[in-house]
Amino acid sequence: MSTRFPVVTSKEIVRVLEKIGFVFVRQTGSSHAIYKHPAKNKRTVVPMHSGVSLKRRTLKAILEDAELEVEDLRKLL
Repeated sequence: MSTRFPVVTSKEIVRVLEKIGFVFVRQTGSSHAIYKHPAKNKRTVVPMHSGVSLKRRTLKAILEDAELEVEDLRKLL
């Protein structure tokens, strides 16, 4: 399979994070939401810009925080 990152919006990545157990903790301002996994004690920040796809580097950081691979993300989308 390809290791290329899919193009996703913040709404789609939030849906994936919630599927794997992350919960919304708080939002800083109007542009960044913080999600935390209670069992793993992991945290990630998701930029909340409506209709804008996440940059590749930002998506990679979110996936590393959530301990997900690109293939896992594709399956969960």
